[in-house]
Formats: sequence, structure tokens, C-alpha cells
Amino acid sequence: MDNKQDVIKQFGQNPESYVESAIHREGKDLQMLVEMASLQGGEKFLDIATGGGHTANIFAPLVTEVAALDLTEGMLKAAENFIRGNGHQNVTFIQGDAENLPFPDRVFDIAACRIASHHFSNVKGFVREVQRVLKQGGQFLLDDNVAPEDDELDQFYNTIEKCRDYSHFRAWKKSEWVRMLECGGFDLVEMRIFRKTFYFEKWCRQMNLPEKEKINLNRFILASNEKINNHFHIVIEDGLVQTFQGEAVLIKAVVR
Repeated sequence: MDNKQDVIKQFGQNPESYVESAIHREGKDLQMLVEMASLQGGEKFLDIATGGGHTANIFAPLVTEVAALDLTEGMLKAAENFIRGNGHQNVTFIQGDAENLPFPDRVFDIAACRIASHHFSNVKGFVREVQRVLKQGGQFLLDDNVAPEDDELDQFYNTIEKCRDYSHFRAWKKSEWVRMLECGGFDLVEMRIFRKTFYFEKWCRQMNLPEKEKINLNRFILASNEKINNHFHIVIEDGLVQTFQGEAVLIKAVVR
């Protein structure tokens, strides 16, 4: 089973939970994306891997037209119910692959991808596709969890994410994103970095992690060394992981 089928299986199980997910629905990064965008009001906006539709929803009243794309049919339907329920009629919903976007060249003014690119197995292809469908000078807003620059910490973070979610491919380092974007025809305009607190029980429940696998993941984290514990601010009570902290990046880049 390739990673795209893993994504469809994982996110097709309970798509409504992503509409209601607090970290997706209420994340402070949503407002930051709006602040980072240069908006005149007449833009055509593309939301790649829309998930629960939160990015498309917040931008819909600020632009002329929104295309919300996702690989998973059930996710698109949940996003459509959410967005239509908020009264937005300028959003179209398209099933498609972020690495092979079903649009002509140079049609969008802005493209965004929020908390999704760590699922893409061909992230360089994704960057090429975003560059292709954006107009010259078009804006790309990228928002995702990132791995630390240190290789040991990088391996730990990607390991626990993969244990929790089999559709996880890789959280990239900030430096890797900078290189991929600059080599992919973009100029970086702005980067914001912020910490995210993950609540272990909710974090596991979001992916419907079986109890046995959750116990094993808890044990794996408990066995971490001091360097890992300190970096991720892991909080343990009575032998159970309570919280840990990761990092996310928001990048604004424009087509060169």
C-alpha cells in the first residue's frame, strides 16, 4: 500500500473529527496565515489538502474564489458541509493529488497548504506543482510541523509521528523547506516559527491509535534520553506522557 492509499484510509475513517479538531479549528496559525497574505480582495485562492476546510473557510470572505482540494472524498464532503454551513458560496471542492494538481498553469494568485505536507511522499513534486499553478509573483503560504535541525531529535520526532499515524511520511527541517522552495522557483518573503503543545491522549485519539500501540508509544517516549526530554519539554506523570512540545513553521514565498 503506497502512502497515498494510507492517507485515504486514515483520513477517510472519521473526517468530521478534523472539522471539530481544536488544533485544526482554533489554531492561532490560521489568523497568522491571513496576516501574512497580501490581499486585495479579487484573488483566486487554492487550499491544498484542505482537510476539515478551515483554511478555505477563513479565506473565503476575503477573496473572490476559493478552490479547496483534498485527496480524500469523505474529507471533502465534511469540509463542504462545514464551509457551506458558514454561508460561503464562493468555494469549489475538488478531489485531487497535491503532487499532481488538476489545474492549468498560472491560474491562482495564492496557494496555501496547512498541516498537511508531512503526508506527501514527493514533496519536491508538490513544490513544483504549486509553483506551476501560481501566477508569476503569486503567493505560497506553507504551514506545517517541522523537525528539529539536529538529526537525533529529527529522527525521534518523525518516529513518534509515524508510530501514531501510519500515513505520516516526514516532517521536514526548516532548512530543508528553505532549500526546496528556493530551488523550486520561489523567493522567501517571511518565516514565522512557533511552538505547539501536544496533549498525548488527544494526540493519539485523533488518529484512532489502538490502546496497545498507544502503550508502546508511551514506553518509547519514556525511554528517551535527557537531550530529547529537554528539547521537546516532555511532561510525565505517574509513568504516563502528558504533553510534549513540537515546532511549526509558517512560510510565505512568492513565485520568482
